[in-house]
Amino acid sequence: MEKPTLVILAAGMGSRYGGLKQIDPIDKHGNKIIDFSIYDAVRAGFRKVIFIIKKENEADFRSCIGDTVSKYIEVEYVFQELSNVPAGVVVPEGRMKPWGTAHAILCCKDAIDGPFAVINSDDYYGQSAFQTLYDFLTTHEDGEKYRYAMVGYELGNTLTDNGSVARGCCITDQNGFLVNIAERTKIVKMHGGAAYTEDDGETYVPIPVETLVSMNMWGFMPSILGELEQALQRFFAEEVPVNPLKSECFLPIEVDRLLQAGKATVEVLPSKDKWFGVTYKEDKPFVVESIQNLKDEGVYPEKLWE
Repeated sequence: MEKPTLVILAAGMGSRYGGLKQIDPIDKHGNKIIDFSIYDAVRAGFRKVIFIIKKENEADFRSCIGDTVSKYIEVEYVFQELSNVPAGVVVPEGRMKPWGTAHAILCCKDAIDGPFAVINSDDYYGQSAFQTLYDFLTTHEDGEKYRYAMVGYELGNTLTDNGSVARGCCITDQNGFLVNIAERTKIVKMHGGAAYTEDDGETYVPIPVETLVSMNMWGFMPSILGELEQALQRFFAEEVPVNPLKSECFLPIEVDRLLQAGKATVEVLPSKDKWFGVTYKEDKPFVVESIQNLKDEGVYPEKLWE
């Protein structure tokens, strides 16, 4: 089977963080979170990495990330542009926001020729997650249904002290396959546990910290691309006219549609790794400390790319 590709979602500018956080160093050697993800992917066996970025960020990505890692893995750049819409669709006047993660993946359709993984550029996932996902992608293929995978993290391992987070809370069956995902856009730490709100903090609903959540780490066969093409057609026909400036086509929602239609299975691969990321500027010291601890434990060398 074809060695899988790693697709990295990096077109967002990090509005809550206040800058292009994907290229913000988190150690004294200038490495970013994205470097650690690529390092783990190379160790696991991935053969190629695709950066989905904005065209105007290409020079920064090449100089800060791509030129270095290209010595160790094949690199390709794909641009997520507002103008990349189906024939006949007119981009609404005043639209600035990207079209969402499902649209981002579809922008890669000409660069993907086999199984692939998808991650965020600004999340740390852990070494074991990449190996587990690689093993899945190299031992599975579509059958009567599409066979996809998702790495699931315990909610308590994915929270920040500095604000709310959005998480896809997963319900699985007895065999570990995804049944559905409930999107919770505002989850916070609370009294030693966690809770979410759907009314801007007027009320909070407790949620167990052991709940498996999606951190947008997926494993797909190329079959997902044709399904996303249809999803985008529906999105532009039905959702954009209702909310022309802010509507987005989200990858987890489209995967859930396939589950509910009985067209796909998604095996949830549990991870005990602790997630961390720079959702907010205040998160950075914790990330820096966590990375150094992993180096001290021997998980990573002091200098990654030597």
